[in-house]
Amino acid sequence: MTFTDVVRYFSRLDRDVIPREKYSDMRIVLLGAPGSGKGTQAKRLEAEYRTPQVSTGDLLRAAVAAGTPLGKQAKAAMDAGDLVTDEIVLGIIRERLAQPDAQAGFILDGFPRNAAQAEALEAVLAELTAPLDTAVLMDVDFDILMKRLTGRRTCSLTGKVLNVYFSPQADIDACIQAGGELIKRDDDNEATIGNRLNVYRQQTAPLIEYYRRHGKLVTVSAEGEIDAVYRRLVESIKGLKS
Repeated sequence: MTFTDVVRYFSRLDRDVIPREKYSDMRIVLLGAPGSGKGTQAKRLEAEYRTPQVSTGDLLRAAVAAGTPLGKQAKAAMDAGDLVTDEIVLGIIRERLAQPDAQAGFILDGFPRNAAQAEALEAVLAELTAPLDTAVLMDVDFDILMKRLTGRRTCSLTGKVLNVYFSPQADIDACIQAGGELIKRDDDNEATIGNRLNVYRQQTAPLIEYYRRHGKLVTVSAEGEIDAVYRRLVESIKGLKS
């Protein structure tokens, strides 16, 4: 399987079978802390507007699985316990954005994570003559993020992901009354999640300011029901759609 084949699998889009008019011309970066829901919202945008979500995590796994030159470099770094360099990640992103389904637009999720990466990304996009339209910050209060992340539980019977703070009590009761247990992941504890959020806050503050200075930052409240958040997100970028 080639890298192009793997990319096609992850994008789930093919311009040969989806008419061009169903695509939307938007090139955006989605920013947000763990638990902000940006991945969920990116998938909804992808489904509705046929604009591919480009997740760096998925791309790295795909490149490693396909054994591409960049994938081999990434695997070597990970096997050695090192971070995958920005150069490798940018190379994989460049390959992905050069694919046909990303020519009109893309939703970049998971990169950049700091101002230096944002500058490097701009250079790549300039090479591809695909300048960024906007960076959307999915904004959530950190107290809510803590509850979203520390409150996650998985029903041992159904595998359904619930939240002890936000899920309907009826859903939680249904799992327990059926004989299931609410399983908590080991890393869903306050210490670990608090550290992740602090790292995000430290790294992302300069990134947010970077896009604000360039006049490309849009902030969307990501608190509340998923559908309401999605409506606000679409409203914030509707001017980008052709």
